[in-house]
Amino acid sequence: MALVLSYDSPVKRNAYVPPKIIIREVSKVYKTKDKEFMAVEGVSMEIMENEFVSVVGPSGCGKSTLLRMIAGLEETTEGKIWVDGKEVRGPSAERGMVFQSYTLFPWLTVADNIAFGLKLKGIPAAKIKEIVDKYLQLIDLANFAYSYPRELSGGMKQRVAIARALANSPSVLLMDEPFGALDMQTKASMQEMLLDIWRKERTTIIFITHDIEEAIFLAQRVYVMKGRPGSIQAIFEVPFPAQRSGDVKDVESFILLKKKITAMLKN
Repeated sequence: MALVLSYDSPVKRNAYVPPKIIIREVSKVYKTKDKEFMAVEGVSMEIMENEFVSVVGPSGCGKSTLLRMIAGLEETTEGKIWVDGKEVRGPSAERGMVFQSYTLFPWLTVADNIAFGLKLKGIPAAKIKEIVDKYLQLIDLANFAYSYPRELSGGMKQRVAIARALANSPSVLLMDEPFGALDMQTKASMQEMLLDIWRKERTTIIFITHDIEEAIFLAQRVYVMKGRPGSIQAIFEVPFPAQRSGDVKDVESFILLKKKITAMLKN
């Protein structure tokens, strides 16, 4: 069972409101011709509506595998996952995903990349333009609407990928180390941008990272995984309000929490 370390959390929970996401004793076993390999073992989580949750752990601990099972891209070997009371049995537009690689269509402009899923749904052109314009403003790329991915920086590409996911109005946004390939300065600005988007959109977010500082800065709650096989060894409530800036990283309680998680991952 995971160790829960509780702080004065800004997350307000109501015992009568069911969790948005329920993960119960989920395990994943990969089979090869010669052997079996357990990537994730006995993971249980409950995530509330509008929460921003981070999952941190060493490379190879099963973080991405867990996220892919929530997305429905991988089947669980044991255990079940429910989102909005419905068991996850495959991919759904209700669960948007953003990867570390930008996964943009290079032949489409920024605006057309954002509009891609909307067009597949058959949404009227006027409504698509309205949604695309909204997200171009939200990610501060209105002046690049007709640019192609090759003309954008890494941070700009990832902003487009986030906008494309959010434009489809998912109830859950799943993010797999989306800032892992960015330089430190760009990464910091992207973190603040993501928090700003989350405060405005209130989408439930699960954010996978190996960066402890990033996990604490972004989330309301941090799940710490260990491997192998991957399992939850601790849950930390983050004692900071949703309205944060980079200055919080210098606060003593932030540094203390970072040290605790770092020490846990070293053991």
